[in-house]
Amino acid sequence: MRAKKTFIRDMQPGHFISDVFVLAEARQAQGKNGPFWGLKLQDSSGSLEAKVFSPLSQQYPNLTAGNIVVAEGAVQLFRDQPQVIIERLELLACEPDETLLRGLIPCSKVDPEILLEELEDLLRQELRHGPWKKFCKRVLADQDIRGKLLFAPGAKAIHHAYAGGLLEHTLAVCRICQSLCGLYPELDREVLLAAAAFHDLGKAWELSSGLLRDYTDEGRLLGHIAIGLEKLLPHLAKVTDLDDELKAHFKHLLLSHHGELEFGSPKRPKTSEALVLHYADNLDAKLKTVSESLGEDTAEGAWSPFVRSLDRYLFHPKATPGSKNTRKDDKGPAQCLLPLKG
Repeated sequence: MRAKKTFIRDMQPGHFISDVFVLAEARQAQGKNGPFWGLKLQDSSGSLEAKVFSPLSQQYPNLTAGNIVVAEGAVQLFRDQPQVIIERLELLACEPDETLLRGLIPCSKVDPEILLEELEDLLRQELRHGPWKKFCKRVLADQDIRGKLLFAPGAKAIHHAYAGGLLEHTLAVCRICQSLCGLYPELDREVLLAAAAFHDLGKAWELSSGLLRDYTDEGRLLGHIAIGLEKLLPHLAKVTDLDDELKAHFKHLLLSHHGELEFGSPKRPKTSEALVLHYADNLDAKLKTVSESLGEDTAEGAWSPFVRSLDRYLFHPKATPGSKNTRKDDKGPAQCLLPLKG
C-alpha cells in the first residue's frame, strides 16, 4: 500500500502533487470544452478543490465520494482559492491499511481517549449531587456510547468536523457553562453540566465517522436532538433517586439547546440554564468556525476567504502583546491516534 507523504495543509499554488487522497465530493458538470469532474480531495489535514477536465475526465465515468485515489496535478489559484488541475488519476481498489487511514481522516490532535477521560474527570470533580453523578457515570460507562463518542465528528462541515471533534466541542461547552456558573451563582450547575455533557450526543449517530462525514439515514430522519434523548432516556429512567422535576428540566435543556424553532430546536429555552446552554453551544461553534476559517498561519491584518456559514469575511486583528491564551485541546485536526470504525 502506498504511504502518504504530502498533506493538503502544505500545498501552495505552483506545487505539483502526486499522492493519495479521499474523494470527499465528486460531481460531474458540462463545460465549454466538454464534461469535467469537480472533486474535493481530502486528507487528515483538510480538503482542497480539484478539477479533471476533458478529455481526461471521460476516462472516469463513475467517480463517487469515498473513493481513495492517487491524484497528480498542479496547484493553481482560481478565484483566490487554491485548486488542483488533475493530470492523472488512479483509483485504489484495495482496502487502505491503518497507517494510510490515519493520513486520510481528519482527527483531533488530542487523542480522543484523552478527551473522553477529561470529560469524565470534569463531571466527577464538578458534580456533587449523587443522582446526577450516577447518571453521567452510567451514560459514559455504556460501551456503545463510548465507542461512538470516541470517533464522532462535531459537525459535517462547519465546525469540529473531524473525528474527536464532538468530544472537543462537548468539553468546551462544559467549560463555558462552568465559567458562567461562577458569574451567575443562581444557576443550577448540576443540571447544566449534565446537559452540556450530552447535549450533542445524538451526533454520534446522526453523522457517519468513517472516511466521509455524512448524515446517516437515522440522522436525516430524526436529527441528533431526538436521537440523543432516545439514547439517554433508558439511563435516566434507571436513576430512580433523581427527582422527576430535575429529569424534566434536563430533557428541556437538551430539547431547547438550538435556541429557536427555525434552527431545529423542538422547544425554545425557557429557563436560565437552557439559555446558558444554548449560548455556550452557539459561542463555541462560532469561535471554532472563526478559528478554522482563519487557520493557524493567517497573518495579523489578513482576511479569510468568504465564510458561507457566517455570511461574511473574517479578519485576523493585531493582538495586544501577551494577551492570548493557549488551550491544549484547541489544536485543530491532525492524524488520528486511534483506528476509526466505520
